[in-house]
Amino acid sequence: MADSESVLDYPLPNPTPLEPPAEWTRLRQECPVAKVRLPSGDEAALVTRYDDVKKVLADPRFTRQLDTGAGAARIAANESGGVFNSSMSSTIPQSGPGHRRWRTRVGRWFTAKRMAALRPRIEAMADRLVDDMVERGRPADLKASLGFPLPVWVICDLLGVPDDDRDRFSYWSDTLLNLTKYDQSEIDAAQTEFVKYMSAHVAARRADPGEDLLSSLITEDVEDPMPDAELVATGRGLLVAGHETTANMISKMVGMLLADRRRWEQLVADPALVRTAVEESLRFDANPGIGLPRFISEDVELSGTTVPSGTTVMCNMGAANRDETAFTDADRMDLSRSPNPHLTFGSGAHSCLGQALARTELQTTLDVLLRRLPTLELAVEPSALERVEGLVVGGLATLPVRW
Repeated sequence: MADSESVLDYPLPNPTPLEPPAEWTRLRQECPVAKVRLPSGDEAALVTRYDDVKKVLADPRFTRQLDTGAGAARIAANESGGVFNSSMSSTIPQSGPGHRRWRTRVGRWFTAKRMAALRPRIEAMADRLVDDMVERGRPADLKASLGFPLPVWVICDLLGVPDDDRDRFSYWSDTLLNLTKYDQSEIDAAQTEFVKYMSAHVAARRADPGEDLLSSLITEDVEDPMPDAELVATGRGLLVAGHETTANMISKMVGMLLADRRRWEQLVADPALVRTAVEESLRFDANPGIGLPRFISEDVELSGTTVPSGTTVMCNMGAANRDETAFTDADRMDLSRSPNPHLTFGSGAHSCLGQALARTELQTTLDVLLRRLPTLELAVEPSALERVEGLVVGGLATLPVRW
């Protein structure tokens, strides 16, 4: 690999939660396939260019079956407390016809048409949460008041589980997304509880189906039913992905828009920009987390560099989304940018299944905030915002606002 004498500690630290690491630009320009050291001490290859990240994510030779290799491949799987290679991911087919069948079945619930039908209910819930936040008074933590509870309510509603359990879901998700925050005994205990909970829920849905996603997976395709273990893994995966990433993205999006208040004022003046503003927020996110690992079982060339078989490749979508060769004025937040082919939701067969839902939640949240709180502003300096630490996903610990 390029720059073979230098090994960077990974993940790379952000100077502030809303600013990208300076190394992103240098790596894209000088060392697009870089050696990095994971928190475990093991090494992986980091790719930061748009074309390379897109290729790795879309190329079937790069697999998510990280336990098939040695060394860093297994470590990368374990860096997250198992999110990339737990019983959850190994139960759900990762490639071939089985994976396509699983995506088709689950994907029926995440079409743009179905999400559009869900939008009025999301808007009503967002309005109620804003009501509660305003009643409690300012300053407020927008993440705790709106950014977290809204996606939890949505995904619980889709899965037919009570959102009263959201604190437990949050803890279980955190341990599954662990980087350095929890030790292995805490992770194992939490995931045992998570599997037990979701197994009981699947059994209850099987006995008394409702109108939710898991019930539909149980009652449809009766000639080729989804096994219970796969249903449990699907429920766990959607619960984690359906609330943690979106909750973090809501607060990051609003934080970005308020950090330079001219952006917020532009949207207040022209709410029709909400759709492109959401896409630009997804692209511009400087704190997206560790990225996605892939394992390669044959030699592959990336940016003129041969990546040897057995390498774990870390794809940094945040860095790729700032690639000057893919985006004009890549380091400028352009709320009207279109087209915007960012890689935040991945690419290829493993692109984010719930991206239509995430977009709907982000657009609806922004619409509601612009309508209800046009005078919204940060209650602290942007540089004083604090990051979420120790998890695979990046985010803000809190988002203090006033209006």
